[in-house]
Amino acid sequence: MLALVVVVLLLALWWLLGRSPDGGMAGGHRGAAWDGPVAVSTVTATTGQLTVEVRAIGTVTSLNTVVVRSRVDGQLVEVGFEEGARVEKGDLLARIDPRPYQVALDQARGQYQRDLAELQGAREDLELYQLLDRQDSIAGQQLNQQKARVKQLEGTVATDRAAVADAELKLSWTRIEAPISGRLGLRAVDAGNLVSSGDTDGLVTITQMAPIAVEFTIPETRLQELLEARGDDRPLTVDALDRDESRVLASGQLTTVDNRIDTATGTLRLKARFENAEGLLFPNQFVNVRLKLRALDEAVVIPSDAVQYGSQGTYVYLVEDGKATLRRITLGPTEGDRVAVEEGLSGGEQVVLEGLDRLREGREVITEASPSP
Repeated sequence: MLALVVVVLLLALWWLLGRSPDGGMAGGHRGAAWDGPVAVSTVTATTGQLTVEVRAIGTVTSLNTVVVRSRVDGQLVEVGFEEGARVEKGDLLARIDPRPYQVALDQARGQYQRDLAELQGAREDLELYQLLDRQDSIAGQQLNQQKARVKQLEGTVATDRAAVADAELKLSWTRIEAPISGRLGLRAVDAGNLVSSGDTDGLVTITQMAPIAVEFTIPETRLQELLEARGDDRPLTVDALDRDESRVLASGQLTTVDNRIDTATGTLRLKARFENAEGLLFPNQFVNVRLKLRALDEAVVIPSDAVQYGSQGTYVYLVEDGKATLRRITLGPTEGDRVAVEEGLSGGEQVVLEGLDRLREGREVITEASPSP
């Protein structure tokens, strides 16, 4: 009996609340709000050019880096460069004490002159022996010995000539010049130190700054697209941007495509060359890369945020006669926050950009235009 009384009381309470004027009014307001017009923001689909590009992260690399080392042993008597300065090929960087090598050169030249004079005397004697041999005044053995002596001295003179050239070369190495143009690094030695050709650290490092290269990778899924765009070795433009992609640091051209795909990452390595006249690219710097493959001239373009994805595929909402209309579309290439529509949309149509979560087919909308993409 007690349970039956509780059930009757609950039913009575439910009946009274259901007939409450406030409750009915609240329910009516909720229904009206759900079925009423929806405020949306629209954008106009435009027709124009869209650039098909690949975005990646790259590393700036120098085309040439040289560690300047001494090719002879000796005392460093002069350092003729400033750290971090720009140098041109052939500029004097340092000098090693040349006196020991000048002495060696003088000795080689003296030895060469002595042997050359001896050779000239042997040749004159050979001419005399040949005259006497024609007169049958000497034995043939003497003539042969003199010929052998001349050949021997000719070899000695050739050796002396090579020794002079070697001494001159070593003397020239005491003047250390820049082998390439570029920017100098930090100095590794000071004047007065003994340097050797076996020093691994060298005197200083020169890094070529202009032109310079950027290495980056692209997914293997874009390989065929890249090969088609690069047909007949047509140059492709590459832009290098800063970290937040707000500024283009330099523009160059794609120069190298690696000959294999990295199976561990599924990517392909590429290299682009930049003139870097302003010096904004620095070795080992990380940059954002945009590789431009091709350009679509008459593409229908809308913001990527306007595209919806569902079981029926990709679609957008259009505004026609104050109502929302669902339109299925086929997407094309993407450029930044814009996407090309290959089928299902024409230029000039109003596409819903904001307020999509409450839309359905035929729903009345209140539109507020947004800037075109």
